[in-house]
Amino acid sequence: MHFKLLIALVEDDKTSAVLQAAREAGATGATVINQARGEGLQKAKTFFGLALETQRDMLLFLVEKHLARNILETIAVKGEFDNKPGTGIAFQIDVEDAVGVSRQMKELTGVVEDEL
Repeated sequence: MHFKLLIALVEDDKTSAVLQAAREAGATGATVINQARGEGLQKAKTFFGLALETQRDMLLFLVEKHLARNILETIAVKGEFDNKPGTGIAFQIDVEDAVGVSRQMKELTGVVEDEL
């Protein structure tokens, strides 16, 4: 079984909704890193030196490669990434190897076979 790592940077008020949507699309779990910070095309606004941007969370999903694209698209829709500028991004990278996922592999075998 081959895996992809999906990384999503989302506004913190959308984290729960994005997690739920990813799970419904086939993700078996996630790691959430709170209070990530970044800049887009336009520099963040400040007020007396304090940043005014909203907080972001980094969501990490290790998913089976045949489910990855659907989960990625589901995350994008739920996070409104293409509809509202600055709401977040998501991308996937190949995972060469992974350990500690034997339970997920058993769970996903039937699901992946149905997808193929």
